This record gives sequence, structure tokens and C-alpha cells, in this order.
Amino acid sequence: MNRFAQNGLARRGFARQVEDCTIITAVKDETGLEKCLSVESTIVFVLFGDICTIGEIVKKLHNHGKTAIVHIDLINGLSLKEVSVDYLKNEVCADGIISTKPGLIKYAKELGLYTVLRFFVIDSMALSNIYKQCNQVHPDCIEVLPGVMPKVLRKITESERTPVIAGGLITDKDDICQALGAGAVAVSSTNELVWKM
Repeated sequence: MNRFAQNGLARRGFARQVEDCTIITAVKDETGLEKCLSVESTIVFVLFGDICTIGEIVKKLHNHGKTAIVHIDLINGLSLKEVSVDYLKNEVCADGIISTKPGLIKYAKELGLYTVLRFFVIDSMALSNIYKQCNQVHPDCIEVLPGVMPKVLRKITESERTPVIAGGLITDKDDICQALGAGAVAVSSTNELVWKM
């Protein structure tokens, strides 16, 4: 099986893993990292760290059977250039990246990493940008923030084939139900109470 076919199978496996993991833990500090190790969620969005600590963070997650998706834009000391993606893959052994930068997502896909393209939907221009960028980059998943906009989420999920994760401001069961009811395959949250719902 060639490399591209293997990457395609891995990507479908990641999309399935996201669909099976309705609540994705997102950690923004050491306290959240320690607490996420004992919850059921198998996917962790890493939203903190620096070039000196990110390797240990990912290693700790792997040691607990977690899939580590690193938000490359938020790691101190990394530039928003392809060499940072190389570093996360080759030195850190991250499973994938999150970014608001389509170029980094495209490059990460070429390297076989899982990819989550993050969008902040603040107006109709941002909404139309989702379709354009997804058609150009084809991320494994997109994350839409804030995730508490069921009407907007429904509009995106009805017109976009890429699995949608709702993130940002998810605080209770109603937020989760509304996001999933609008077609999101999962929600991501740094709220530890949400992790256990």
C-alpha cells in the first residue's frame, strides 16, 4: 500500500475517532493536563506549552493512551512556518496539529499528521471563508468557535463534508446537545465539568 493510501486510511480512522469521542478534552495548563489523564476522552487538544515542554506533554498523553493534537499557533517559541510542523512530527511525535493557518494544515497533511483547521466565526465573511479554505486544504476536521451557535453550526454542517467540532464557550449539557443536534460530530472544551458529561 502506498504512502498516500495509508494516509487516507489513517485520516478516516481519525475522523471516526473524533465521531466516537463526542467530548474532546482541551487543556490550557498543567492542571488541566493532569486532570485530563483520568477522563474517558481519548483525544486531547493541547493549547499550551513551549518548545522546551511540548515534547514531555505529548509523551505524557501518549503514555496514557491519548491522541495528542497540538495547537501549533499557541506553542511559545514555534514560528508559524513549516519547520515547526516538522519539529512537532519528528521531535515531539505529536499525532496532529490544530491551526488557523491553512498553509500549515496543508503541510501537516502531506507529512501524515492529523489536521484540525480552526475558525473563529465572527461574521458572514468568516463563514464563507470556511468553505473556501476547506475546499483548498481539505483538513481532517474543522473546529468552529464559538461552539454555542447552533444555527450557524447547522449551516456549516449542511454544506461542508468535513467533520465539524464545536469549541469555545461550551459549558453545560445543553450546549453539547445543541452543538451535536446542529450536526457537529464532537465538542471541545477546557471546562473539566464538560469532560465528564
